[in-house]
Amino acid sequence: MAPQGKFQKRLSLTDLTFIGLGSIFGSGWLFAASHVSAIAGPAGIISWIVGGVAVLLLGLIYCELGAALPRAGGVVRYPEYSHGNLLGWMMGFITLIAFSSLIAIEAEAARQYAAAWFPSLNQAASTHPSLGGWLLQFALLVVFFLLNYFSVKTFATANNIVSVFKFLVPVLVIVMLMAHFNPQNLHVQGFAPAGATGVAAAISAGGIIFAYLGLTPIVSVASEVRDPQRNIPIALILSVVLSTIIYVLLQLAFLGGIPTEQLAQGWDGISKTFSLPYHDIALVLGMGWLAALVICDAMISPSGTGNIYMNATPRVIYGWARSGGFLPVLTRVDAKSGIPRPALWLSFALSVFWTLPFPSWETLIQVVSAALVLSYAVAPVTVAALRRSAPELPRPFHLRGMAVLGPLSFIVAALIVYWSTWKTLSWLLGLQIAMFVLYVLYKLPAAAGRARLLRQVQCSLWLIVFFALVLVVSYLGTFGGTGWIAHPWDTLSVSAIAFFIYHWGARTGLRADELALEEDDGE
Repeated sequence: MAPQGKFQKRLSLTDLTFIGLGSIFGSGWLFAASHVSAIAGPAGIISWIVGGVAVLLLGLIYCELGAALPRAGGVVRYPEYSHGNLLGWMMGFITLIAFSSLIAIEAEAARQYAAAWFPSLNQAASTHPSLGGWLLQFALLVVFFLLNYFSVKTFATANNIVSVFKFLVPVLVIVMLMAHFNPQNLHVQGFAPAGATGVAAAISAGGIIFAYLGLTPIVSVASEVRDPQRNIPIALILSVVLSTIIYVLLQLAFLGGIPTEQLAQGWDGISKTFSLPYHDIALVLGMGWLAALVICDAMISPSGTGNIYMNATPRVIYGWARSGGFLPVLTRVDAKSGIPRPALWLSFALSVFWTLPFPSWETLIQVVSAALVLSYAVAPVTVAALRRSAPELPRPFHLRGMAVLGPLSFIVAALIVYWSTWKTLSWLLGLQIAMFVLYVLYKLPAAAGRARLLRQVQCSLWLIVFFALVLVVSYLGTFGGTGWIAHPWDTLSVSAIAFFIYHWGARTGLRADELALEEDDGE
């Protein structure tokens, strides 16, 4: 058997910031503008701001965790540290689904935009890929795999080069569309034709949260970062703030750049009229060169993000395998390269799986957004629990105002999950509850470990109750449910549930004598 290797500290602040920005700027900006406009109209600008603030809140939470505990696959290790293996395994499972499918989604997006030049990549009268389109996606996945197989620095260098081009094009789009800005567009059918419900729905269903969720790749490679206590918080905050500014300006430019006469029927059908938003609007405005540049970026930008998640997913698998004690081969790290290659192979296989049976970009983003927010949502509870059980843990980044920011960030995350609609949550949260039951049944026969298993159940029961209560409100509420609980009472109900669950979870973490925070994977 090959010797077990260790992760190698090769990533700088620049590398880390580009990982954050690169993972945020994938396919989201290329598709979300028209979907957000169709759902919320001009008020979609508010949706982007709310989404940015929500992700910044969660980012600040991760700053404390990432600086205090720079661990490989940290996003799934932190719940294990605070509440035990069962919670870590559950969050690892949902994060594994989200991350591996994100790789596939970015390959899908690159193919979908490339079809503007090569229509044969799509099936007739559809955005679904033809056989040739699927083979292109597969080829992209192979490239992502190879870039991550040999060295983390090889991956980072490729990502830095791609990221420069990724940001030049959106900035150019903003400048050119602002030159054709029609202020009257912001008043067609009123500023918020769907009211507060539309603003909320656009955050989840419009692809906003999907576009923003690029924080965890930074945390996932924490054990490979030089000076992580300094670099992780800076990279996290920079990534969110810069991306929020650019996303808001892109949405505003799209809203104002549409010829006013095309809004005669309102905003509802705008996502069909401009299915490739910035490409289509550039053609309408007579800027064919800009449309061509957007296509080029649309093939490069999602590919860069797919490459980042091909790097982050093996670290998540590594952490998940350690939490659950299953498939120990997935915790092996190549001694020479510092790459968890068995986990990388599984990441590649899963990313290929998610491209079957030929889904489109829109098919997966809502589920992935909800899954990612679920994985993020546990972080505030983890921070609060560790402050109680490990007060002496060195915290180079100590988040102030946690008494307010902790429950607030958990409530915001819960609402974003709830706004994902009953159709998405019915199986996503149901699957999580099922995985909880399966874990308990698998571990139960081992008589020697039953007391430990019972303790893990006690520490994670708050999350299962949270899932169950949100499912009930989702079924009875106005976001895809029966409407029995009218808006805004359904949203207020979820907020109250989240507030209660946050404090329950914060108080039911592991005791100080049960903690095991030491690791050697990053040394």
